[in-house]
Amino acid sequence: MIDALNHLPRPRAGAEELAGQFGDLAPPLTARQAAVESSRCLYCFDAPCVNACPSEIDIPSFIHRISDENLQGAAERILSANILGGSCARVCPTEILCEQACVRNNAKECAPVLIGQLQRYALDNAAFSEHPFKRSPASGKRIAVVGAGPAGLSCAHRLAMHGHDVVVFEAREKSGGLNEYGIARYKLVDDYAQREVEFLLGIGGIEIRHGQRLGDNLSLTDLHQQYDSVFLGLGLNAVRQLGLPDEQAPGVLAATDYIRELRQADDLSQLPLADRCLVIGAGNTAIDMAVQMSRLGARDVNLVYRRGHADMGATEHEQDIAKANQVRLHTWARPDAVLLDDDGRVRGMRFARTALVEGRLGDTGETFELAADAIFKAIGQCFDEHSLGDPLAAQLARDGERIRVDAGMRTSVPGVYAGGDCTALGQDLTVQAVQHGKLAAEAIHAQLMLNVEAA
Repeated sequence: MIDALNHLPRPRAGAEELAGQFGDLAPPLTARQAAVESSRCLYCFDAPCVNACPSEIDIPSFIHRISDENLQGAAERILSANILGGSCARVCPTEILCEQACVRNNAKECAPVLIGQLQRYALDNAAFSEHPFKRSPASGKRIAVVGAGPAGLSCAHRLAMHGHDVVVFEAREKSGGLNEYGIARYKLVDDYAQREVEFLLGIGGIEIRHGQRLGDNLSLTDLHQQYDSVFLGLGLNAVRQLGLPDEQAPGVLAATDYIRELRQADDLSQLPLADRCLVIGAGNTAIDMAVQMSRLGARDVNLVYRRGHADMGATEHEQDIAKANQVRLHTWARPDAVLLDDDGRVRGMRFARTALVEGRLGDTGETFELAADAIFKAIGQCFDEHSLGDPLAAQLARDGERIRVDAGMRTSVPGVYAGGDCTALGQDLTVQAVQHGKLAAEAIHAQLMLNVEAA
């Protein structure tokens, strides 16, 4: 249970009713709907949707296979580019990527081809009797992958395809990373993240060791000496702070901590509920936190951001989800003080009104207060410096707090590669992390084979 919120009551609704509140956000397409939707694709020769897809899925090709009722072929085409295509179909912001680029997305038609839902349809309905990809002959090489999130799993799978043996070191008790612990429960239902991991491991040659944390019982120096290559898919595991007094008071919590508890809970009726809830932030995590609190039964949910709607990290689609779940979005306001009751617990927050002054964000001098039983911080995550504390890790070049890599995901330390949120590339999307892992695996394989030929 979450200690900082233990004083709060539990939801009024029972476990069964709450489970219904966390059903699938977007119901899957029926066979008829998939047939109609796939027929809308123009199979463009220069397919702008492919250019907009971070994992470079051949979208017209898999949609054409759906139209031909070849779901097996469609699924294999997706997975050959993105082995986590099932979860990406559910959580990827297709509205600002492939679907935004779709040529059907114009003023006359007003709607792109529903690429994400078609991708999900193909993968949910393809019947694989065995893993669709085969391992190449054993190479005799062993690679260490740190982190069993989307980047690490993608890297491990592609390396296994090339015949290498992979050992994945994961700090938590379950694999999946963000998909398992950090995505809204209504986006990945029915233990989908674990089922996808099990499918991925079906290729063989991948061992996952849990309870292994870089900087604690694992060091980059040892991995570098014991394995032929190392891939770091560390993610961002530390939470940014507001920098306010009383930030550690009961009732203040990182949104990611609550989301993790919610996703792992067998009985949602046992979670602490903030009847009046404040979420600070403007990204997908902030939206996920606010919407889930509303679905648990919170009476008053407010999300507050220091800039305007146009600057929010969450897409317009995500903002619409929040509004549909009775979340109030407040903009141009920054946290100024945590307000406590006589028992030292959160009773609300004071905010300072903000505005752009000569292009810079500043205070207007006006303040206001919002009552709250709990405040959830979703102002971004940062790098856990403790994980790179050993001498070799300290040599990794950084861009700010993140690890610097080149186009092949190589770090400044030979033999060490990195990808996903711990690097400075991309927008911290699951689909981009998958692509990073794939690119790193190809670069690792090429280097290892080059070394074999040179020997």
